[in-house]
Amino acid sequence: MGKSRVENPTVLSSVSDAAVDGVERDENTEARVDGPGATNALEWHAPVLVRIDESFTIPRLLEDRVKRSARRPLILRKQPVADTWRPVSARAFYEEVQQVASGLIGLGLEAGSRIAIMSRTRYEWTLLDYAAWTAGIVPVPIYETSSIEQIAFVLTDADVDVVVTETVTMAELVRAAAQRSQRDGLQVFSLDSDALATIIAEGSAVSRTEVASRTNGLSTSSIATIVYTSGTTGRPKGTVLSHGNFTELCVNSHAWMPEIAMSPDSRLLLFLPLAHVFARFLEVFQLSGGGVLGHVSSIKSLLPDLASFKPSYLLVVPRVLEKIYNSADAKASAGAKKRIFRWAARTAIEYSQALDSAEGPSRSLKAQRALADKLVYQKILKLVGGNADYIISGGAPLAPWLAHFYRGLGIPVLEGYGLTETVGPVAVSTPRLAKIATVGTPLPPTSVKISEEGEVLIKGPSVFVGYHNDPEATAAVFTEDGWFRTGDLGALDRDGYLSITGRAKEIIVTAGGKNVSPASLENELRAHPLVSQVLVVGDQRPFISALITLDEEMLPVWLSAHGLPTMSVAQAATNIEVLASLDKAVMRANAHVSRAESIRKITVLATDFTEANGLLTPSLKVKRKEALSRFSTEIDAMYAGLADAEH
Repeated sequence: MGKSRVENPTVLSSVSDAAVDGVERDENTEARVDGPGATNALEWHAPVLVRIDESFTIPRLLEDRVKRSARRPLILRKQPVADTWRPVSARAFYEEVQQVASGLIGLGLEAGSRIAIMSRTRYEWTLLDYAAWTAGIVPVPIYETSSIEQIAFVLTDADVDVVVTETVTMAELVRAAAQRSQRDGLQVFSLDSDALATIIAEGSAVSRTEVASRTNGLSTSSIATIVYTSGTTGRPKGTVLSHGNFTELCVNSHAWMPEIAMSPDSRLLLFLPLAHVFARFLEVFQLSGGGVLGHVSSIKSLLPDLASFKPSYLLVVPRVLEKIYNSADAKASAGAKKRIFRWAARTAIEYSQALDSAEGPSRSLKAQRALADKLVYQKILKLVGGNADYIISGGAPLAPWLAHFYRGLGIPVLEGYGLTETVGPVAVSTPRLAKIATVGTPLPPTSVKISEEGEVLIKGPSVFVGYHNDPEATAAVFTEDGWFRTGDLGALDRDGYLSITGRAKEIIVTAGGKNVSPASLENELRAHPLVSQVLVVGDQRPFISALITLDEEMLPVWLSAHGLPTMSVAQAATNIEVLASLDKAVMRANAHVSRAESIRKITVLATDFTEANGLLTPSLKVKRKEALSRFSTEIDAMYAGLADAEH
């Protein structure tokens, strides 16, 4: 793309040109710009780049942004007519935050009270977040897809006093949940029924001095939010996160990778659910930088929204990158167009791989890439707005060939890794420190080590306070010397780059005693354009098998490209040509593992795993326990009457 946001950045030049109040650059810390040094392959300590004092809370981050650039746009609001975005300056947003904060106090919410927000991603979500923080109140997200039982649990466990929903329907659902949990005094408002105007009116008698007193009463140890993990197994837990968890990670992340969000040209379009912690972190990260933030409530119009907003970086899960590639490949149809696309894809991958060699790309490869850029790459770049310098990918491992493909066509993919308990990112590749097939190096000032069992352990200021009302669960996830047990398996190389290989709880042990990590097989299979989700199974079974669901959106495109008639997902699940194509994909995935780890049999389901049917988390992870239970008959059928084949 050739549009570097920061010329020759240094790691310690992060939080604006002048140090802001409450922030101190650590002059005694080595800023290893040329690459981190690992003490050994089992432990890595990131440098502390910026130190903050106890008053540096999330509202302080906003105040400092206003001091730096009060008149410049902070947020762009999507207008209902045409693809236009109305700028909201830092000062205007700050004033609106103050008004809503006054209203929340006027409603009778004391410092430390809890307000739940149940809405899709939109401007008002961010406004309520910052207003609650400014008033010393704790915002608690509720996913808009939550059931009455889930809502009732959150209302009771978090002791919620006020709920703001997006729609009247959601408000009725919350009232029903409140009745079930006997929370008679709960106040419920709906954005569709002028919730913000009603709240602001309640603050008419609340002075700015009272609001300031609430804000000044906060410290980095104050609770910022309680996020209820959707989880792939078990009951949700309320993850308690402090203001310091957010702010210390934000300022050090800006110092570590200023190219992403410190420039006034930085633009982030947020379309992940704000009920998820990673979107919340990015909300705070972007608004504390130098650029602008936008919101999209529905991904149905995502491509035109990307085209009009023109983000400078994207946050996606690997599935989005897979679908962009698969869609471009399928739309190339057949014949010359197909051959050109496949050639361009190979060229991008070879070019990216050559970038990692001592010699670099050859003159011939550079010429091929230049031609492929004109014929293919520019069309793909336009799909994501034509302005993106970086893609940040998280939530699951990205296939290395796909990372090479995107870097080769002009948008480096910066893989990251994090958890709800760490306010999102623990490690991430940066424009200067990246190694494909890893999730980069730990973000300052995080320490990571690998246990003897191969589990990733973490220490640092972004690690959560604990699980709400659950001291036993909190104690269980910390070692005796204070390291947080992530439950993920991984490895650190000698340069400090972290790789994630799977979930410890998801390891499959076959009847023959072979340990199998399902993630690598599942990720490989999801690269097929027809595949939506994969569940690898085989615990205490004679061999490994897999349940596969089909991508309803890609199915008609794939059928047309292969000269097949239109058919439903249920029909495709038993179609001989569809099954033959999936068998080939299984063979490719098996080529990367031993015979004992290979998939011997598949079953294609007639229904997909979705968030709506309870089989996917909001971050698009398969709820393994639920899926294993729901499709136990289909799983048993794959092993019926078969002798031990593990040899």
